[in-house]
This record gives sequence, structure tokens and C-alpha cells, in this order.
Amino acid sequence: MTEASKYEQRGVSADKTDVHNAIRNLDKGLFPNAFCKILPDLAGNDPEYVNVMHADTAGTKTSLAYIYWRETGDNSVWKGVVQDSIVMNLDDMACAGITDNIILSSTIGRNKNYISGDVLSHLIAAAGEFIAEMQQHGVSLYLSGGETADVGDIVRTLDVGYTAFARLPKKDVVDIQVRPGSVIVAFASYGKAAWEKEYNGGMGSNGLTSARHDVFSNEYTTKYPESYDAVNMPQELAYSGSLKLTDIESQTGITAGKLVLSPTRTYLPLIKAILAKHRPAIQGMIHCTGGAQTKVMKFVENLRVVKNNLLPVPPLFRMIQEQSGTDAREMYKVFNMGHRLEIYTDAASAQDMIAMAAAVGIDAQVIGYCEAADKNELLIESELGTFTY
Repeated sequence: MTEASKYEQRGVSADKTDVHNAIRNLDKGLFPNAFCKILPDLAGNDPEYVNVMHADTAGTKTSLAYIYWRETGDNSVWKGVVQDSIVMNLDDMACAGITDNIILSSTIGRNKNYISGDVLSHLIAAAGEFIAEMQQHGVSLYLSGGETADVGDIVRTLDVGYTAFARLPKKDVVDIQVRPGSVIVAFASYGKAAWEKEYNGGMGSNGLTSARHDVFSNEYTTKYPESYDAVNMPQELAYSGSLKLTDIESQTGITAGKLVLSPTRTYLPLIKAILAKHRPAIQGMIHCTGGAQTKVMKFVENLRVVKNNLLPVPPLFRMIQEQSGTDAREMYKVFNMGHRLEIYTDAASAQDMIAMAAAVGIDAQVIGYCEAADKNELLIESELGTFTY
């Protein structure tokens, strides 16, 4: 069975083909190549300002968090889920130049039969905690409220989403215009940043349906049938791995469950500092989410992107590949594999950005370059092999 077939039978897509087809005819905003849709200043009607509204969720990561909570009683997992949902908004917006004064609103749908009121309390409190932490690192976020609904007929366990809004000067928008000759700086998704309290495995919030079913034991199909689509998913693809959530990963000493549930790292404080110092040198920023290491290909034209000096593949993704048997070419398309932020810039600026990242505990390095081509092409030369997309 091919990897694509496996994903489809699990009801997911690595590159969101259906979504992109559905929106291909929509207006792309004032800056069609920006990472987020940029709207006129509807809030203030000032031609020198723009508005951005963005929405995202933690995806099926909530399903794995639910099982982990049931297995361990550890309520800290809910803070991670809230962070996942918020950060998937913030870091997309940061790649468009938005790094401060962002308004957030939550949308939480739960199945009351499985998700208690106590869990809701933890989810709501977690947003305030994350906002306070970001404030300590110079980023102002504001929670406007939200909607919490009991929707057991349509949600098996829990869905956590956030919408974010910001207004910023039009001149500050990062419109992605990557040119031949630029270098690519990658910023690690793993490790421990200055604003993190523990080691981050680097998961983010993409590829969770694949990861949790490929890595974790079939015993969870019986114990928690509410955690997956038991009606439509072939049983041989449901929780087909060998690990329990509490099994220890040898290199990190962290449980497999905690590694996969590592909260999505935000780069926002670092991006804010880099933009303040190097804005003219930045040709584009890419948040490696849907499409992972191939994400950049949606934003370039007649360019050959070469990634030939990648950061080491962290233990989390090696564990996923060992359990799943997924070929390496597909791994780079589904998982970030070690970095979730790329900045396209000049060589001199790149070195200072790397130093700025090191100062806040994030590994970074130049991982490649861009050159002119007759068509778009991505070349990955990695420790796992060489692949062309």
C-alpha cells in the first residue's frame, strides 16, 4: 500500500489538495504571495494600514491528547493543545510580518460524554498562561473571548480552534519574493527555546493522524474507540504501531506520548527581533506546516530550491519513520523533520540571524540556496537520501 493510499484511507491529505482546489478561485488579497491573506484596513479605513484575520486548529492532536490524559491523568497536556492551536495562527501571521498586538478568539467543540468541565477549565486557563508568557518575551496578545459548544453529535472528543486578528502598517507586510542567489536559514523545531520549560520534540501540528496511528499500539482501538473514525478507517490502519504512550524514547528519555504531543513551538519573539533588525534583507519567511519541507514551492516561481545542509533529523521523526516504515521522501513532505521556520535572505544577514537564534536557545544554520530555473524544483540532499519534488 502506498503512503498516499494510507493517508487517504485515514481521511487525511499531506498536501491538502482538496482544500487548495476549493479555494483556488478566491481573491488572494492585496499581496497575493504573502503567507497570509492581506485585507484592506476595514477596521480603520486607512490606506496605509492593512488587516489580517487567520484561523486554525490543533487538528487531530487533540485526539492523542485525550488518550494521554485518560492514560496518565496529566492535565498539562491541555495547555499544549491550546498552544498548538494559537501558534499555528501566530507563526503563519509572523511570516507575513505580524508580530505584535494580536487579538485571539477561541472556538472549542467538545463531546460532553468524554470531555469534562474540568478539562474545559484547563483549556481556558491555558490561553491566559500562554499570553502571559509571550508578554514576558515582548509579544502582546489579547484574548477577546470565544465560543464553547457541546457538539457530541459531530465531535467524537474535542476540537480546539483559534481565530487571530491584527492591524499593521502596509509597509511592514512581508510579501514573499524569493530571488536566485538567496540562502535559506532554517530554525530548529526541537530542543528548548528560552520561552519553553522542557525539551520540545519538534512535532508541531501537522501529520498527527499519520503519526499517532503509525506509532501507537492497537490496544487503543479497543480502549478508546471514540478517538478515531472506527466506522470508515480500515482496522489494519488504526493504531498500527508497537509503542504505548508511556514507553520511553531512548535518546531523549522522554515518553513517546510526550514527544509526539510536544507543543508547537512559536518563533514569534525571535521573528519580531529579526524583522526589527533585518527586514530589508528578508525575501520571504516560510512556516513549514502543510506540505512540510515542500511548503516553499507554493510561493516561488521559476526557482530551484536546494536544501543540502539540513539540521539533524531529531529522535521524534526517526521514531515515527521506524514505526511507520514511511519512505524518507514522503517523510519530508508530511513532517517538518527538524525545522519549521525558514527565512530566505542574503549570506551576511543569515549569519546574524543564526546568532540571534542561538541567543534564545534555538539551533539554526544555512541549509541551502536558491537558483534560477525554467520551472519550480525542490532538491533535498539529506542524511536520509536525495529527493526531488
